[in-house]
Amino acid sequence: MKTRSLAIALILTLAACGQPDATKAQDGVFSNNRVVPGDAGAVKSSFAPVVRAAAPAVVNISAIGMQQTRDPFWGIPGQRQTGSVGSGVIVRADGVVVTNNHVIEGMQQIRVTLNDRREYSARVVLADARSDIAVLQLEGVNERLPVLNIDDREEQEVGDLVLAIGNPFGVGQTVTNGIISALNRTETGISDSGSFIQTDAAINPGNSGGALVDLDGDLIGINTAIFSRSGSSSGVGFAVPASMVKRVVDSAVGGAKTVVRPWLGVKGDTVTGDLARSLGLDRPQGLVVTDVYAGSPGARAGLRQGDVITAIDGAEVNDQSGLNFRVGTHAPNESVEIAVLRDGRPVTLNARVQALPGDADVDRATLIRSGILSGAQVLALNPALADSLGGDPFATGVIIGGVQRGSYANRVGLRGGDIVVAVNGRTVSSVQQLAEVPRGSELVIDRGGQRISGVVR
Repeated sequence: MKTRSLAIALILTLAACGQPDATKAQDGVFSNNRVVPGDAGAVKSSFAPVVRAAAPAVVNISAIGMQQTRDPFWGIPGQRQTGSVGSGVIVRADGVVVTNNHVIEGMQQIRVTLNDRREYSARVVLADARSDIAVLQLEGVNERLPVLNIDDREEQEVGDLVLAIGNPFGVGQTVTNGIISALNRTETGISDSGSFIQTDAAINPGNSGGALVDLDGDLIGINTAIFSRSGSSSGVGFAVPASMVKRVVDSAVGGAKTVVRPWLGVKGDTVTGDLARSLGLDRPQGLVVTDVYAGSPGARAGLRQGDVITAIDGAEVNDQSGLNFRVGTHAPNESVEIAVLRDGRPVTLNARVQALPGDADVDRATLIRSGILSGAQVLALNPALADSLGGDPFATGVIIGGVQRGSYANRVGLRGGDIVVAVNGRTVSSVQQLAEVPRGSELVIDRGGQRISGVVR
């Protein structure tokens, strides 16, 4: 664990006031070198040294794009200019910048302004919508730029002081402070594979892509979202942890155009109180494995149905999103340590995670030309394809990639994204099974997780 740098006068003041040894849990002083303010002098201490070190690497981003439009009366197509304003962080001295994907998505011109008012054009190197992280390269950089160190060791604890640096409302660079309110937030609705740092440091529109830094001045997260009824800060903000930020940056710098997320090949359910009692656990914890994909890394590591996964590489896991995130911070072929409860006993397993099997290329879709599915473009599901479409990698069947207007498939109400699960009571696993399905057949489809069945006339 890294030692606190004592970068701010807060710690120095407490030390000068004769506080007890920081390794003892007494008189307001706790282990891990974490110290609460002990007097009025400590409260008056300044974050200025941290800000001076970190702020030069935080930038403002303005982007311009063109949106396709259609006249509501005459139906004439056209274009209108759109814009986006956000923040970013320089993470390499040659001008590599990290921001949120939603700041630059759909934009054609990106302008980055440094804290000292220097301006650069930027191009997108890699944009990962799933993590909402994008990597930019500043153009025309002829000198070393200030950077923030990415601290991906995840040594933060709830209650640690943090600073949020960004460009709220486009007013210019602004610093706010707060604490880490929670870690490993997964049930946010932001992402199916996100595990966020929650903070009460004020984050507002325009802060997106800005830095969440610790008191060593290291980047521990990229501010990405807020919960608010008004659109302004309500003290509930979320940042993408540095471990995922580093994963995306490493992919971009390594020349990748996409972030290849490995998988463990297991899925499960959150352990509830009732489930914990039925499993003989003393408290609800972990993810109980309900399925293991044949030949997957999890299967080869020895995971079984009924195992309770409690941690990956020492980080607590309590739901599927948390598991996806922890595995997703690794590159394919890296090893992960899995803490498991099996029949109430702790077991440690090691797995070498791999890229999802199968072909994720949606351009290989087959157009059905006859039968009740005529006009539908279909693909047989595999884990890589299902995952790329935002679905369950364990899903089977044939997915409809698109439906031609005016076709029979269109008239009977089939939609892109529907998964044909069965025809006339027979499970569907290949495109060939759908080549000439006659009228009067019974279809079972999965639409957004809901099963729909009926006879198509």
